[in-house]
Formats: sequence, C-alpha cells, structure tokens
Amino acid sequence: MKKGCRYNCVPTTSTTTGCLCACLSGCSQPLLELVQQAPWISWPKISWLLFVFFSSDIEISRAQSPKAVDVLAKEIGLLTDEIEIYGQTKAKVRLSLLERLKDQPDGKYVLVAGITPTPLGEGKSTVTIGLVQALTAHLNINSFACLRQPSQGPTFGVKGGAAGGGYAQVIPMEEFNLHLTGDIHAITAANNLLAAAIDARILHENTQSDKSLYNRLVPVVNGVRGFSAIQLARLRRLGISKTDPETLTEEEISKFVRLDIDPSTITWQRVVDTNDRFLRKITVGQANTEKGLVRQAQFDIAVASEIMAILALTTSLQDMKERLGKMVVANDKKGEPVTAEDLGVTGALAVLMKDAIKPTLMQTLEGTPVFVHAGPFANIAHGNSSVLADKIALKLVGEKGFVVTEAGFGADIGMEKFFNIKCRASGLVPSVVVLVATVRALKMHGGGPNVTAGAPLKKEYTEENLQLVADGCCNLQKQIQITQLFGVPVVVALNVFKTDSPAEVDLVCKIAKESGAFDAVPCNHWSAGGRGAVKLAQAVEKAANQKNSFKYLYNLELPIVEKIRIIAQKVYGAQDVELSPIAQSQVDRYTRQGFGNLPICMAKTHLSLSHQPERKGVPTGFILPISDVRASIGAGFIYPLVGTMSTMPGLPTRPCFYDIDLDPITEQVKGLF
Repeated sequence: MKKGCRYNCVPTTSTTTGCLCACLSGCSQPLLELVQQAPWISWPKISWLLFVFFSSDIEISRAQSPKAVDVLAKEIGLLTDEIEIYGQTKAKVRLSLLERLKDQPDGKYVLVAGITPTPLGEGKSTVTIGLVQALTAHLNINSFACLRQPSQGPTFGVKGGAAGGGYAQVIPMEEFNLHLTGDIHAITAANNLLAAAIDARILHENTQSDKSLYNRLVPVVNGVRGFSAIQLARLRRLGISKTDPETLTEEEISKFVRLDIDPSTITWQRVVDTNDRFLRKITVGQANTEKGLVRQAQFDIAVASEIMAILALTTSLQDMKERLGKMVVANDKKGEPVTAEDLGVTGALAVLMKDAIKPTLMQTLEGTPVFVHAGPFANIAHGNSSVLADKIALKLVGEKGFVVTEAGFGADIGMEKFFNIKCRASGLVPSVVVLVATVRALKMHGGGPNVTAGAPLKKEYTEENLQLVADGCCNLQKQIQITQLFGVPVVVALNVFKTDSPAEVDLVCKIAKESGAFDAVPCNHWSAGGRGAVKLAQAVEKAANQKNSFKYLYNLELPIVEKIRIIAQKVYGAQDVELSPIAQSQVDRYTRQGFGNLPICMAKTHLSLSHQPERKGVPTGFILPISDVRASIGAGFIYPLVGTMSTMPGLPTRPCFYDIDLDPITEQVKGLF
C-alpha cells in the first residue's frame, strides 16, 4: 500500500497514512484483502470512496443540501431589496448594487482558460469551481465564480452540462443545466421577434403604397395621429425635424415608411436552443399568404445570437438598449445598413431582456457564491460570461478577494476573445490566467489515437506513456506563449485523472514551468473538492501579486484584414490568411459603412489551433481560409467565419438525451451529467 495520496481522497485519523484510490486505479489487491491488511480502513471510508468514484455528478449534487439563497445573499453582503428570489436556490441580483458599491475597490480578477481540448473537454469549469472552493472554504479568502449559462444544445447533445463535476460543481446542477431563470428563452424570444419583424416589413412594403403604409404605421387613435418615440428617433436619423405627422411631405413620408431591405443581404437568423442540423438551411415564405416572398434562410443555435453577445458585454440597462438598437440586420437596396432601431423594435427587445440582464446567484457544492450569466459559445461567439456579473462580483469580494471567470475552449479562442473583446468592453484588467491541461489531451496532441465522445479511451490514455505526454506538451507550451502575448502571469492547473501516473504529472508540471508558467500545480478537486485545489489557490494568490503588463494584441484602428492576420499568425500560428471573394466583399462593405474599427471575433473550430480539427499539437505553415465575414454591430465586433464553421450544431448518433429521464414519483431528473 502506498503512503500518502496524490488524490487526497480519504482523510484518516491513523498515524499510518494511506488511501484507497489505488484499488480503483490499478492496484491488483482485492478490496477485501486490502481492508484486512490495513485496519485503519473502515467500511464507511470504503463507502465514501466508492461514492466519489462511481456516483454521477447529479447524485453528488443531490447528496448536498444547498443553503437557502437568501442566506447566501446575506452572507456575501447583498441587501434584501437587491435580490429577486427564484425558488429556494436561485436569485437574480439587481444592478442597483453597482451604484451602492461604486466606491468599493475591486478584487483580483482571474481567468481560467485551457489548452486545445479533446471532444470530452478538459475540466475548466471544474477547475474554476474547485479554485473558488479552495479560496473561500479552505483559505478563508473571499471569492466568486462567474460562469456562463449552458446551452441546452450540448446538454442534450454530446458534451453534457457545464456545472463542473464531481466535488467541484454548481448546485443544484439540474437547475443550472436546464432552464435556470429563463435568460436563454428571453434571448430566443427577442431574437425571433426581430427576425419576424424583418420579414413582415418586407412583405408590407411590397404589398402597400406609401400612403397605406403611413396610415398603418402612424394610425389615428381617438381622432389624433402621433409618432411613437422610436418613430421620432427614426425621423431625426433621416434628417426630418418635424413632429406633427400631418406636416410631412410625400417625399418625407416615402423615406420614413420605406426601409427597402434587400432580402439577399439579410444576416439576422432565427434561433432555437437545440442542436438541429436540419435547420442549417431552410426556405421561408412558402405559404400563399406571403405573396411569393420566398427566400433561403437558416437557424442558429440560440447562444450564437448577437443578443446573447450583447447580454454578455453590456454594462447597464441603457447600454443594452442602445446596443440592441444598433444591431445591423441587413442592408437596404442602396447598400446602407438597416438596424433594429429602423424596424422600431428596440424598446420591445429591451422589455423582453429586462430580467435577463440581471446575473443569477447560485452556489458551489461547498456553499461558495457563483454568478451564472450569459452563455455565448467560444467557437462561434466570444465565449465568456457577462461583464456585469464580473463587475458586481469584483465589488462584493473586496480588495483582497478573487473573482474567477472562465473562457470557453482553448486559450487561442476563448482567452484571446476575453482579452481583445471583453476586456475592451469592461475596462477590467485580469490579474492572472489559470491554464487548464490534462494528461489525456496532451497525449492526444503528442500523437495519440483519436478521442471520440461516447467511445472508450484507447490504452494509450489509460497507461503510462511519458513520450506521448512529452510530445504533446508542445500544445501546452504554445498556449502559455499565447497568454504571454498579453503580459499576464500564467499558472498551469493540471486536472488529474485516476489513470495519470505520478511520473506523467511531474513531467507536465516540469515542462510547464520551464516554458514560462509562473507555477504548475496538479489538482484533485474532482475527487476532493476545494481541498484538492488548495495548492492551486495558493499559486494563484502569489501570481496575482506579480507585475502585470497587460496589453491588447492589436490596435483597433488597423484594417479589418490586418487584425484578422495578426490573430491568425500570432495566436494560431498560421502562415497567412486567405479571404474568399464573399468575405472580401463583406470586409469592404463594413469598412465603407464605418465599422472597420471594431475588434475581431473569430468563428473557428476549437479542436485545433488551425482550421482543421484533425490537426493536433501545434500546426504550422497553414493558410487560414476566411469563408465569410459578418458583423455584430450591437455587440461591437466583426466575426470572420473560418473554413466551414457552422453556427448550428447537430446531434450525434447517440445523444445524451438517451440517458435523461424524469422519475414521475419523486419528480427528480435522472441522467444529466
């Protein structure tokens, strides 16, 4: 029996230390024989260990009774009138809190990113939760986790939920992973209202005269005709200063009522929060009532909506309303942008989003606070939780506290966008980056066999192979270099699995430190909760006090193509970029329309540094193909589509929903993970 345990899995009161994890990770001794030879091992400890290793995340979540959310709110300094309670375990937090705490100094700001992942994910959410549990529950340091709300696409598709896992997760995990407080539903409703408004406006303009349109848009009510506030704003944008509807000339009426949307330029798509590949290309307007106004369109997944990006980047209700109005949905027949404000729908969108703008308060398994807010994907959007959640949390933890947030997928995607997009919007400067790695992913990058969701891992991933690990550390080294481009200290968190050997763990930490990481720490939070991430928390605390020379990667004033090229070459390692004729045309159009000084949000596969998912490690010498370029003007970025990137995922042969069920007696959800 080995002495001590790198998993810290079983506390013992005996002077003879030992553990049981060996019997679950390669020990050949039968469990009964092990117990007979080691009298310090009790059957309750065995039961506990078996629960750790063989219980699902949802079973672990249910084994802990969360504290009432009003108690949690009081513990972290929220006033009664600053929360809106949803059930027993969730609450919305009002933005008025920012005004009350405006003079409170901010805490330290920590970003959790990762190496290029396998399709299984490498545990960034778990590390985030383990880290805040270690800081608050074990080191008595105020901390807050800020996470994205998971989309129901992956929850019922391949990847499962995003609440963390094991003993480092947000609870109740079924509430976290399903509807939560309805924010994604609000985004879906707002997005699709705007989509409906676009097609309806095209129909009405094609079937009515100027006079008929004007009479319907500005009707006589109780004998009085008047413009609404949003219509007056449109008149001002058109250079018409009149406020009396009866005084407009025929020419002014025509300018007012005609948006003249060019259907071929519509970029606004309908959304649904389900992976549905058959909605990637659809035809709308086929009913006879739509007068032959047929066009091809598509659905995106809801979290790819620009409204989700706006929710994540906005700083206030007024700012959100202005951003919603600026969203460009199409061009008119003269090539000028048409916005949500032009369609008169801004106020309605703001009404649908008025509750979604408030972060949702939840808790970890160890009772530490978590904000869940916004959920843009990192491969097809900017992949970070909300600015507002971060700002509120930074005030609540105080000057010596820590706010830990997570960027989606690898550092080349989520972290790059965190720095170049989110930090520009918020004005916040990160103190340290935690870069999550796993031996499993490093072996894949070192030439190991393909990792496929739902398929058993090959023996290369379950047996010690130092050469594969060493070869795969090139990806870890590259991600450390990417972090250093922004001048922020980096701590590597090695998320340890039971199949990792001590030699493999030591090798990864050694290479990480030699490659410029401030520190590299093995983490066992999945099996031990916050206790398994205490060393990581101590390393992060030290790194946060290091000199920080944060800088952006590019100047916003550079041309769009040059900004794309900088990201491709400095971050991905591409030789150059190549724009399709469509992409170049869009770049020229956005530049002409005055949108050239926005940051870039690359839509690219997360499974490789390149545009080809099968190329692992650190690909070089490739030309990055830009197939299209779109603009999210309200959110405030240009997003190029790399290669064949899709904004609507599909379901696999065996989706997660096969295992999800509801007990009709207890009403408990089964099978979520």
